[in-house]
Amino acid sequence: MFIDQYYLILVVPAIIISLFAQFKVKSTFSKYSKIASKRGISGAQAAQLLLRANDITDVSIEHVSGNLTDHYAPTQKVLRLSDSVYSKTSIAAIGVAAHETGHAIQHARNYAPLWLRSAIVPIASFGSRFGPLLAILGLGFGYGSSSGIGNILIELGLILFGCSVLFTLITLPVEFNASRRAINILRQTGTLTEAELKDTKKVLSAAAMTYVASALTAIASFLRILLIARNRRR
Repeated sequence: MFIDQYYLILVVPAIIISLFAQFKVKSTFSKYSKIASKRGISGAQAAQLLLRANDITDVSIEHVSGNLTDHYAPTQKVLRLSDSVYSKTSIAAIGVAAHETGHAIQHARNYAPLWLRSAIVPIASFGSRFGPLLAILGLGFGYGSSSGIGNILIELGLILFGCSVLFTLITLPVEFNASRRAINILRQTGTLTEAELKDTKKVLSAAAMTYVASALTAIASFLRILLIARNRRR
């Protein structure tokens, strides 16, 4: 990686925002993981309760090692909860479990953005890994040169990288919607009190910041390569 004006103007601020978002979600989760819910149920129990409330019986709940590694796997219909959520009875644990349950509800209701995000995962994963590399190789060959090799590489790289950027953008409505579903179903089932829901919103809002930061970083990196390529072509 080389340092240039676009890296300093676009990428560095995005990285700073991303680091702040990571700090914010960890500190917020840590704060509310120390506050037990009045109902006293664990994250796994809360997830099971919310699934039943939505008549979802074909989703299993598993424990996964690590902290904040919680996720829903739509292809396997498995909701995986981490060490800090699965057996914990804190407000934070229940909030995260409810958020992941929100994804299971999205899947059961055929929520279009979730389907679209799942569909582009393979190309987005490939694009995030090899798109920037191909674009940089294209710059090395010389974008706009008579050989055309540089042109092909950088344009292919930008297309692939663009798919990964698209993935981060589609992720935003998916995550925001899952959090809204989580709050609504927690309220409807009486799993948390209104005061507890207020704190849960803080946990989920902090988590949402990480997805926004990820999208900003991806966009900034994409624009950086695009602007460098355009300048080289002149």
